[in-house]
Amino acid sequence: MTHPVQLGGIHHAAYRCRDAKETVEWYQRMLGMRYTTAFAEDHVPSTGEYDPYMHVFLDAGNGNVLAFFELPRQPEMGRDPHTPIWVQHLAFRVADEAALLAAKAHLEAEGVAVLGPTHHGIFRSIYFFDPNGHRIELATDIGTPDQYAELARVAPLMLAEWSETRQAPRHADWLHQPPAGEG
Repeated sequence: MTHPVQLGGIHHAAYRCRDAKETVEWYQRMLGMRYTTAFAEDHVPSTGEYDPYMHVFLDAGNGNVLAFFELPRQPEMGRDPHTPIWVQHLAFRVADEAALLAAKAHLEAEGVAVLGPTHHGIFRSIYFFDPNGHRIELATDIGTPDQYAELARVAPLMLAEWSETRQAPRHADWLHQPPAGEG
């Protein structure tokens, strides 16, 4: 049976920013994103309320779009104080480990503090923050087809066990082992 909702991917993901111009320039300079579109309104189209905003869109590659809203009449932006800072983040794919290390070198040369590379079993990643305080991850896949198949096999088992115990299931402990020569 076909599901009644047929998604075609993510149209865009939108976040708040402190300054639209600064945000666009940072993403262009740090991550090479192309600035594509802007909308500015005084009234919110979906609600009709008066709340002037600038909505900017950046091309993140492969049809993926990252957008930001600058909302000058709203209180200073913050973050959820009950969610650890490492949880909410944007993760972008890079081609390979060489590209990951080149990105790290570029960001650090621009004065951005970078954490990693971090080994996640089937991918490696680095972490840093944009000027709005959003955590960004760059990741490259390193897993094998057998590893991805095994993860797909154990995913339902892990979710079921987690739902019952709220303890980390051990079905994929092999993910947390460092590669040979790194441990």
